Parts: sequence; C-alpha cells; structure tokens
Amino acid sequence: MLSKKLYGVVVPLVTPFDKKGELDIPSLESLTEYLVQAGIQCLYPGGTTGEMMLLDIEERKILAESVVKKNAGRSRVYIHVGAMNQRDTIRLAQHAVDIGADGIGVVTPSFWKISDDALVSYYEGISKSVPKDFPVYLYAIPQCAVNDISVEAAKKIAERCSNIIGIKYSYPNMPRIIDMMTVNNGNFSVLCGPDELYHVTACAGGDGTVSGNANVIPDYYEAIYTAIEAGDFEKAKKIQKETTVLNNILSCNNNIARYKAALKEKGIIANADVRSPLVNISTEELKKMLELLDKNAWRKPCKEF
Repeated sequence: MLSKKLYGVVVPLVTPFDKKGELDIPSLESLTEYLVQAGIQCLYPGGTTGEMMLLDIEERKILAESVVKKNAGRSRVYIHVGAMNQRDTIRLAQHAVDIGADGIGVVTPSFWKISDDALVSYYEGISKSVPKDFPVYLYAIPQCAVNDISVEAAKKIAERCSNIIGIKYSYPNMPRIIDMMTVNNGNFSVLCGPDELYHVTACAGGDGTVSGNANVIPDYYEAIYTAIEAGDFEKAKKIQKETTVLNNILSCNNNIARYKAALKEKGIIANADVRSPLVNISTEELKKMLELLDKNAWRKPCKEF
C-alpha cells in the first residue's frame, strides 16, 4: 500500500460552481487537466479547499467520479470522504473504492469534542468498511474540526488498522508533524497541511504537502518538489521563500474565493463563486490581489526556476 501513498505535491482541488450554484463539471475537468499537465503528483478532491461540508453526498460522488475519469490514471487520486457522520463517510469511502480511486483521506469528526478512544473507534469502523489493501489517510485540522489527532491516538489507529498508512496534519505544529513520523515504527506517511512548511517537512523526512495554493501556482510547488528530489535543499529553500510570498497574498483572508478568482483570471475555471456561507471576493479585493500577484511573478513557469 505504501507504493500508492500520497507524496510530493498533493492538490486539494477547489470545487467550481456555475452561476446557478451547481457543480461546473467542465471547469472541474479543466482544472484537473491543468494540474496534471503541471506535473502534480497527487489530486485530492472533496477536501476543505473543495468546500466539502457545503456539498451534499451526491455532489461529492459526482465530484470524485469526474476527477478520477478525467485524470485517467496519470496522477494519483485520493478522495477526501470525511463527512459530518460516520455513515455518510463510509458511503463515500466505499464509493471511492468503486470508482477506482487510489485511496481516501478522512477528516476527524467535527463539531462535537470526542475522546481519543472514540476517535480510534471511529477510524476503525471506516478502515473495516473498505478493502484491507485500500489506503486510508487520517486528516487532522483541529482549527476547523475541533478534534485533533494525538501521536498516541495515531499509533493506536495504525496498530489496529493496517490500511491506515499516513496522515495529513494541517495545524502549523512542526514538532507534532515530526512526531507523527515515529508512528508504526517510522513507517507512517506524513504530509503537512500548512504548505509554507513543505521544505521543512521534507528536510525532516516527511512525504510532502497538501497545498490549496498549488491550485493556482502549481509550477512553484513542482519546482520545490524537483529541487527536493534532486537533493538540492538550498534551491528548494529559496523557491519556498518565493512561494510563501505568493501564498500570503492568496491566503491572507477568504482563501478559497481567492483561489477561484485567480483560477478564473488564468482561464482555468469559468466562474469564481463560492457557496454560502462563504463569500465571493470583492472587485476591489480582486484588483489588489492581482496587482500583488503580478508584482511577484505568479505566472512563472516551472522551467524558469
């Protein structure tokens, strides 16, 4: 299963909507193709950046099917399946198996604070709902989901569930990210959610980053990946610094709306609308964002690094 693990640059795709607020599948296919052509290692639809909790179950299934079909085996595709209850999570997990996804990610239960024992039990149930050789990643984003995943809980989960092979850790806690690398005797795949930590995580032995910003500037992230793979950590550090400047522009507030507006500006998606209660970027915000992005060479292709 580790041969199918997440690695390198993993992009949690935004979910394009049309002017009526429905899924815009042509734009989703365009985004998928854009990221594949940019050389992105792994696609990850249905996550936080994809407005997961604002979609219904059928929409999430259509989203997953569309990305898997358009990708056609070129990049690795994991589906984020975490939902507000275990029942829906299992339905989405089994659907991911059925459509030929490479694996799934599962965010912690949200809203209600639960114990470590309850968390372990939750993930055990999901693990058992899919084939034993189907890879599953934990996903911790406590700043949004309330519940965190401790290293001890991750160890218990990995001991009991052989198909749970890694974690996306999305809180900017580098010691915790490093400690996660000790799970399962060091055989636990760890990716950072805060993508400004990509270079640092790679230096510490992690497998990569899950980057919402890479929807918009995949060439920057691919340049970091290429430098890391070549063992040129000084070059990776330099590009990471440039990338962080762009990330701060794209993620300073209302980040999902900003990603969509930038992708529309690039001609990748047709419409920049987000789903309520999120709000669209204003005309004035868009103007300022594009001015700053242009000033910092956001369109630079990978070959120029």
